[in-house]
Amino acid sequence: MENKPNKKLLLLLLFLVALSFPVVTSIGVNYGTLGNNLPPPAQVAQFLKDKTVIDHIKIFDINPDILRAFANTGISVTVTVPNGEIPNLIDFAYAKRYIEANIKPFYPQTKIQVILIGNEVLHWDTPEVQNKLVPAMKIFYQALGESGLKGIKVSSPHSLGILLRSNPPSAARFRPGWDVGILAPMLQFLRETKGPFMVNPYPYFGYNPKQEDFLLFRKNKGVYDRFSKRWYTNSFDMLLDAVYMSMVRLKYPDVEIVAAETGWPSAGESYEPQCTVENAASYNGGLLRKYNSGTGTPLMPKRKIETYIFGLFNENTKPGSIAERNFGLFRPDFTPVYNIGVLKGEQAHPTPSSPAPKAGGGTKDKPKSKSPVEPAQNKQFCMPKVEATDAQLQSNINYVCSQGVDCTSIQVGGSCFTPNTIRSHAAFAMNSYYQKMGRNNFNCDFAGTGVVASADPSYGTCKYDS
Repeated sequence: MENKPNKKLLLLLLFLVALSFPVVTSIGVNYGTLGNNLPPPAQVAQFLKDKTVIDHIKIFDINPDILRAFANTGISVTVTVPNGEIPNLIDFAYAKRYIEANIKPFYPQTKIQVILIGNEVLHWDTPEVQNKLVPAMKIFYQALGESGLKGIKVSSPHSLGILLRSNPPSAARFRPGWDVGILAPMLQFLRETKGPFMVNPYPYFGYNPKQEDFLLFRKNKGVYDRFSKRWYTNSFDMLLDAVYMSMVRLKYPDVEIVAAETGWPSAGESYEPQCTVENAASYNGGLLRKYNSGTGTPLMPKRKIETYIFGLFNENTKPGSIAERNFGLFRPDFTPVYNIGVLKGEQAHPTPSSPAPKAGGGTKDKPKSKSPVEPAQNKQFCMPKVEATDAQLQSNINYVCSQGVDCTSIQVGGSCFTPNTIRSHAAFAMNSYYQKMGRNNFNCDFAGTGVVASADPSYGTCKYDS
């Protein structure tokens, strides 16, 4: 005969035991390797497996040492085929040889989940390479199938420069030309192959001291989109919904979205006061809490967006400002830069694990720069950073002038030709691009070589757009 009181007691005990266990958490991370003091991949793999809740990583190449190190760890790996290989990959025979040499030796022992064809191709590469991107993705996917690797997805991550506008999210859309010429065919391919549409949303690039709490997942009054009638409590959700609405306009609302890169640096230059340990911990800690809550965005409430924090380590040889070298969750000796709950068994506290580095501006041990004064009439300009090299700036000029921006002013006889220096010409070109593309902070990134300023750089007959 059933003993009902005992059954009820057993259920109560099981419930109490379940409450005693910590909530299982997980997150993805970008594992960059631009450092001369980083630990060997084998140690990294063991550390992530044994000590952290990180269960998927993304790397920016196809590094055989890393792929070998992550074999049999159970950690999912996303790899990147360099942009320079894209023209070669439209040759099926070449694509198959590439797979046989670089992917097949490591799969399935290493859990390769996605292969990325290039990185931010639409942002940085020439129209010739951009137009070969989707054909290369299709051929690479076919070659994977013929090589017996049908379980691997193919995609390509994008900066949010693909958006014509992002605010409000309900009015967002992709840039004309790229929308139907490249992104619609890519989304069709991803729908057919069940692959993810991967984007790199960085609220950091849109920093405004007046919106700091909104950017950093802190308590704030929120932002209302009067067209969709949705409230937003953080910038990350707004950016993802802007991508989603752009996809809706092309009739691809069903394709999965992945946040392939997002993060916040813990140290920066004197002109980067937003780069502090506290802010980095607040942003990445909020990101981790959001991901593990399972909640989506206001327009995608039932979706759990797979997310990769940038990055795993501080990378001391990465070019650009101090901020570029301080995006890491960990130092090269595996000590955390701050505690957000990625180490197993730890409780998250958005504080540094030890005194913050003294290099750069905006750290705890150095007086913070005052927040920039709002410029008159909200004028902003995109300028080269002081440490940007002539080679980097010439590359910026080449890119800008290939994107339909009018560069006649910096050509011989133009109003801004003098002084005839790469830095002066780059300043005009970068600002022209920034103004034309929507004046979003990410339009002035230029691989870490651009910075938004409020001082008008116009001189003589050379007038800068604003």
